[in-house]
Amino acid sequence: MIPSVLAGTPYGDTVYVCVSLAALCWVLSLLTDDYSWVDRLWSLVPAVLCVMVAADLGFGSARVNLMTVLVTIWAIRLTSNLAMKGGYRLSGEDYRWDYLRERFGRFWFQLLNFVFVSFGQMAIIWLFTSPIHQAWVHSERPLRWLDYLATAVFLMFLSLESTADAQMWRFQQTKKRRLADGIEVEPFMDRGLFRFSRHPNYFSEMGLWTAFYAFAVSASNEIWHWTGLGFPLLILLFQGSTTLTEKISSEKYPTYRNYQTTVPRLVPLGFLQKPRKTERRRA
Repeated sequence: MIPSVLAGTPYGDTVYVCVSLAALCWVLSLLTDDYSWVDRLWSLVPAVLCVMVAADLGFGSARVNLMTVLVTIWAIRLTSNLAMKGGYRLSGEDYRWDYLRERFGRFWFQLLNFVFVSFGQMAIIWLFTSPIHQAWVHSERPLRWLDYLATAVFLMFLSLESTADAQMWRFQQTKKRRLADGIEVEPFMDRGLFRFSRHPNYFSEMGLWTAFYAFAVSASNEIWHWTGLGFPLLILLFQGSTTLTEKISSEKYPTYRNYQTTVPRLVPLGFLQKPRKTERRRA
């Protein structure tokens, strides 16, 4: 089950953890009719995997420790954000799964649930965390300039993601209060960082895990190896997720199409030009 290159390594052992968690998420989804179980583990599993690798070295590798600390900070922030939004409640299922469930039909959605939602997503989590294995293999090598650059880029994207999530949270809370009071509201967020990118949080998430791979490059002195499979797959996952999110938004808010024509989808190229106002209809 475990490739020979990973046999007897701490990251090889994490395969069993991820497979077990994927199976658990699949079973829970069938029992509860809630398909966000992997979503709830998304921010937790990478930190657990990193700690397992760091512990194997007795927390004696500067690079592995640094990677573990960064991922743990990311995990705490993302977990707190999901908890704040109610994502850990049974009623907190991601609305996109319900959208797909209605359109796929029960059989095809359950096939998607087994192959992708449960096991596929967990495999991607395992892969984008895997650069820490390369740092473990070369744990005797000291930190280099690339490690410090990767740390700075990781923290920069983490800061952008945190800011975007905070801005969206405030917007959604204001929207709920206004709707409850019968006051007209702006239907979707297009201010703050959302003036420059329609999904600055997604863009930041892709950026920080790309930066995470740079630690493996620094440790191994190799530009490309198998632990680099994770972040491209993560980028592909976010491309699909973004497409689905935008489809739902454009169906719900007719003026969202105007926003799409004036603000870049992911890469915040809007920083290079003066942001244009988008036409919005009050809801």
